[in-house]
Amino acid sequence: MNSFELLGDEGPFKSQLPGFAERRGQQELAGRVEAAIASSQTLIAEAGTGTGKTLAYLVPAVSSGKRIIFSTGTKTLQDQLYFRDLPLVRKALADTLTGTLTSALLKGRANYYCRYRANQFRQSGLLNSPNAVTTLQQVHAWSAETVDGDLSTANVLPDDSPLWPQVTSTIDNCLGSECPDYQDCFVVKARRKAQDAQCVVVNHHLLFADLAVKQTGFGEILPGADAIIVDEAHLVPEIASRFFSRSFSSRQILDLLRDSLSEAGKQSGMLAAIKPLVDECRHCVLQSQSLFAELLPLSGEFTRLQRNRRLWPALGQVIDGLTALREQLHDVESPSQGLESCLVRTEQILERWSQLDGEPSESEVIWFERRGRGFLIHCTPLDVADVMDDCRAELGSTWIFTSATLTVRQSFEHFQHGLGLQDADTFLADSEFDYRSNALIWLPDDLPDPGAADYTERLLDTVLPLIEANDGRAFLLFTSHRALQIAAEWLEERIDFPLFIQGRASRTQLLESFRGSGNGVLLGAASFWEGVDVVGPALSLVVIDKLPFAAPNDPVLSARSRLVRKQGHHPFQVLQLPQAVIALKQGAGRLIRDVHDRGVLVLGDPRIRSRSYGRIFLDSLPPMRKTLDLDAALEFLSE
Repeated sequence: MNSFELLGDEGPFKSQLPGFAERRGQQELAGRVEAAIASSQTLIAEAGTGTGKTLAYLVPAVSSGKRIIFSTGTKTLQDQLYFRDLPLVRKALADTLTGTLTSALLKGRANYYCRYRANQFRQSGLLNSPNAVTTLQQVHAWSAETVDGDLSTANVLPDDSPLWPQVTSTIDNCLGSECPDYQDCFVVKARRKAQDAQCVVVNHHLLFADLAVKQTGFGEILPGADAIIVDEAHLVPEIASRFFSRSFSSRQILDLLRDSLSEAGKQSGMLAAIKPLVDECRHCVLQSQSLFAELLPLSGEFTRLQRNRRLWPALGQVIDGLTALREQLHDVESPSQGLESCLVRTEQILERWSQLDGEPSESEVIWFERRGRGFLIHCTPLDVADVMDDCRAELGSTWIFTSATLTVRQSFEHFQHGLGLQDADTFLADSEFDYRSNALIWLPDDLPDPGAADYTERLLDTVLPLIEANDGRAFLLFTSHRALQIAAEWLEERIDFPLFIQGRASRTQLLESFRGSGNGVLLGAASFWEGVDVVGPALSLVVIDKLPFAAPNDPVLSARSRLVRKQGHHPFQVLQLPQAVIALKQGAGRLIRDVHDRGVLVLGDPRIRSRSYGRIFLDSLPPMRKTLDLDAALEFLSE
């Protein structure tokens, strides 16, 4: 049986999946994936919600008998694919497969416990609180029992714990085969398993981290892959841009200083020589961090940093400190492997700085950002199409990109141009959901311009009757955290429904509590616009405050806009508008997640009606009915 037949009413999934029904779009997509793998062609496919795209690519991939890498957008989706979807397909196709299907789950090294670094930290005396001591003891006890070293299964290390970098490794500080714990290394074991597996499940960050080191021959997972299937592919342009960047950060330096001090303490006579240099350099880094927070916005172009008369000299002192440390490490006689590694890292950081502290080419932008208490400086390519084209040519693998949101007005042009995929085949599979019957878009006609000072309050006052009539059960999605906080304060005084507000708990906790409440109202910003699945009556109202245009002062967007304008095109049409359309499609997609779901989508931004580009947004959404009448929206909810 071919993939089209396997996913039909006479195929094996009828008995494996309760309620399984033949879906024409799913079968056609599976057929296109099967053909792409067989002919080594690149395929781009948009599959609307409800198509069943996961099975549509898993079935032909598993049936092919070839080595396939599956890449997903997040670690949560990665676990779902590996632990739920792949076993289902393996079981259903058991009678049709030749041989045993081998599979592996592979995450980035920052997810795996590092015995060497954890032991170093335990012996360093740097633990500064009883809670940290207790947590580290719990992690250590877990490490003696775990099979794969995946810290997500430890359940004792919160996502925001400062202990993460102390018990995991990075590509910079890993000692590789020189590590005394190399034979028991969880990262090595996971990668060896992946090398031998037919199906390997990774996430985009790991995939592009491997692609980014192509100059040294690719990483461990990519060689030999017959096909690479990229789900949630709308995330790829931004992730590719990030991983093909070169970066210099305060965290890199502080990690290096801490490790240098730790390694020096194990070599006779070295601590006294290293400690003054480390302390002075750390002081300079912390001073620079304070100046970043005091003098600069969250992000900006590098020239702004260079012109700052207080911060620029402070960074110069950091570089002087690193240079002094490098000279001291270079003069060590018979250094340990740990100190040798610190010397190499120091030289790499100084080399990155020398690359950044210069004139960028026309194809790059150098910019800074503040993250937490730290700072980062990046050199980012303005166009990743050529880099991606080189990677695809060198690998020689089939590439399949799929997502529910890749097109603008049913055209793939924006996605293809961004990744240099003009030669790819394209396929658009419509959703199986009955949007015309089950969803309604309400466009309020009395809201002010979204730049008005009281816009958020006016929007909330307008949609409050819907929230009350719907008994809560609503997502309110905002384009800024400031608007989200205004809304939180406003709603806390006016509604009795349970409020779930981004930032007050983890995303997982908020979603679980929202689902369990039955009448909750969840307020979210960027991370809640996608990858969130609430099926059933718990959610039947989604409110989007503004059209999700990127911030105009974003340094990378500004540089790309200048390049596009220089090429004779209009940046708004080529960059900002398509990106905003895809982001809106993601947010709107939270409403209908199942064939039985019903609900109202509120698009508050009046520009969607008053500006000519508003029609492009509406034409790119699923075919929902539209109304300007509040009573019509209330009546739809009452049904």
